Amino acid sequence: MYSDANEAPNGRGTTIKLHDEQAFAGMRAAGRLAAECLDMLAPLMVPGAVTDEIDKAAREFILDNGALPACLFYRGYTKTLCISSNHVVCHGIPSAKTLKSGDIANVDVTLVLDGWHGDTSRMFAIGQVKRNARRLIDVTYEALMRGIAEVKPGATLGCIGAAIQEYAEENRCSVVRDFCGHGLGRVFHDNPNVLHYGTRHTGTELREGMFFTIEPMLNLGKPAVKVLSDGWTAVTRDRSLSAQFEHSIGVTADGAEIFTLSPSGLHNPAA
Repeated sequence: MYSDANEAPNGRGTTIKLHDEQAFAGMRAAGRLAAECLDMLAPLMVPGAVTDEIDKAAREFILDNGALPACLFYRGYTKTLCISSNHVVCHGIPSAKTLKSGDIANVDVTLVLDGWHGDTSRMFAIGQVKRNARRLIDVTYEALMRGIAEVKPGATLGCIGAAIQEYAEENRCSVVRDFCGHGLGRVFHDNPNVLHYGTRHTGTELREGMFFTIEPMLNLGKPAVKVLSDGWTAVTRDRSLSAQFEHSIGVTADGAEIFTLSPSGLHNPAA
């Protein structure tokens, strides 16, 4: 089930890769740059902003900093970012669409720096948003952090999912089942899959050196989603608001290292 990342074959494979300190250093650099990209975009997330222009700004930032946009041309995707607003759960495609006051929007960026993937997403409140939208953002962020708090060697993926699900449902939100976190490193989407719901002490055991994302998507309504005809954009079936936060992490000897923290603290919506 587990393998030394230095000896594992390229690609996803069938095992969970365990990484060394050199790999941790690579992920720190990639994760920090991804977080800095979102920091750079923060002043652009305002009413009237064109999502395609936000995407172009991200692409230029990534290239100017010696990295590559991981999503660009991935499985035919033609943009650098995913920008998902309001009832869009994930994989919203930047376009001529403009942001409006009252919108909430998730921006998801993945880049490749020296072969390592930095993957993170963050919610933005556009102008003046309604109280229920703000509450959804806050609950989603806290659910993510509660999931990360469960990470340590000997815990299981079920512990992460249970912590997220329990907090979400206590706060009258639902957890999307159709999408999950994933292993990453030199591979964009690797083992294991990280569900955002589940039962404690079940599923894959966590070991030092594992890298993966935790990226819960929470809805104000029911959890069901559908994918639109473009093959990418996922929306809530009941058109309720949806929110998501994502961090890339590594399992350490006694917990988790978050690779994608904002140097300016902007990852925290309460900051």
